[in-house]
Amino acid sequence: MSNSGFVLLDKIAGETSFKALFPLKRVFSTKRVGHAGTLDLRASGLIIAATGRCTRLLPFIEAKDKCYSFRLHLGYETDTLEWDGEVVEQDERTLAISREKLEAVLPQFTGDIEQVPPKYCAVKINGVRASDLMERGRNIELKPRKIHIGELKVIGEGEVTEGCSGKEFATFDLICECSKGTYIRALGRDIGRALGTYACVSQIRRHRIGNVTLDKAVRGENLTRENLLPVDAVLDFPVVRLTDEQVAVIRQGNWLPWKEKVEGVGPDGHVFAANMQGEVLSLCFYEPGRIKPKFYLGEDEK
Repeated sequence: MSNSGFVLLDKIAGETSFKALFPLKRVFSTKRVGHAGTLDLRASGLIIAATGRCTRLLPFIEAKDKCYSFRLHLGYETDTLEWDGEVVEQDERTLAISREKLEAVLPQFTGDIEQVPPKYCAVKINGVRASDLMERGRNIELKPRKIHIGELKVIGEGEVTEGCSGKEFATFDLICECSKGTYIRALGRDIGRALGTYACVSQIRRHRIGNVTLDKAVRGENLTRENLLPVDAVLDFPVVRLTDEQVAVIRQGNWLPWKEKVEGVGPDGHVFAANMQGEVLSLCFYEPGRIKPKFYLGEDEK
């Protein structure tokens, strides 16, 4: 049985994304594992992990849009932009911020916008993580980055969260559809400032990456070999089926003449090449008249 494929993990809060991969190494007896889209330590939810040669496909997962839910705490801001960090700003007023007032500022955070990442993050400055520099007591400034937010809406209000390090005067639950590179903690900070106060967040949970949803994910402790998914169950590139002779040509890195039109090919031209049984063996480029292999995904011949 192949050890290459995708696994949908439901990461728990308090566990690093790296540690979440440990069960894969045990279940599939391999050190060749990886994941797309790191989640903050305190965040939970969907991680798409890969084993074996399928780790080469992770950049295509990383580029997908994502969906998060989170809780917004209004009234104070912390160093980490999380609800229990060290308070750096506290609003001593008790503002009457209604759901309607919050919803009124959200449109300025949708579409193409610029966002300054949190200082405690994985963005590197001269090769060193910003969070590591902060731990060393360095004063850093991060440049704004372009992101895209497709949808941002309020889904609840008024809930109480234990462990808040500052004094909050309102809380709201939101859901956000966004591009790669979006920091929910920074989004919460900026929403608070747009409301004329301070804010931080809690309970960040990722529900979707691309077309893959959290409801199909498994906790690491429940992982079995049956949870290994074929690549075309996660990435939606068109699939072309090849004869054994054609597979041999692709395996050797040579292009194939291809007269049939392949439907659904994106601007990048990527297609999966599968054998006649439907097992995906290679990622290829399609262009009218031929198919060229990018890299091989199947098992080595014994």
